[in-house]
Amino acid sequence: MAEVTLTIGDRRHVVACRPGGEDQLQHVGMLLDQRWAAANRAAGGQGGERTMLFVALMLADALDEAERHPPQPASDAIDPDALVALAERLESLAERLEK
Repeated sequence: MAEVTLTIGDRRHVVACRPGGEDQLQHVGMLLDQRWAAANRAAGGQGGERTMLFVALMLADALDEAERHPPQPASDAIDPDALVALAERLESLAERLEK
């Protein structure tokens, strides 16, 4: 088992993870830490457990929003009909080159 030290708010936490998972664990720890100050204010400075509850609620809200409104495909995405037309044209050119 690998170990990672996360700093969330003003506390350090040593967390075990599978080998190779250290970077991902550091990343999610950073997501928690980024929300700590706002969550601590929302919790009224009433302690780490309540603050972590608010961090969890903030992340759950962001996840819910992302799931309800997934990113839309780029407007400059290639039209499937245009791909078919391009493929047909390339086949035609290949046939002419073979002759």
